Amino acid sequence: MPLAMVDLGREDTIVKVLGKEETRRFLENLGFVAGAIVTVVASMGGNVIVSIKESRVAISREMAMKIMV
Repeated sequence: MPLAMVDLGREDTIVKVLGKEETRRFLENLGFVAGAIVTVVASMGGNVIVSIKESRVAISREMAMKIMV
């Protein structure tokens, strides 16, 4: 299931990151790698705020659709 569709406050493990090499590398640099634990903190205006590796990151819904949990 894409990260963009996860319920608020639910903790999940990233299974795979999809997209072009450039997109995957960008997300990897933010900490979105297979096996990482991620929690959706908020969703507003099409953007998703997630907690990953003890920090909070805001990503677009388009990017969140490329992260499978």
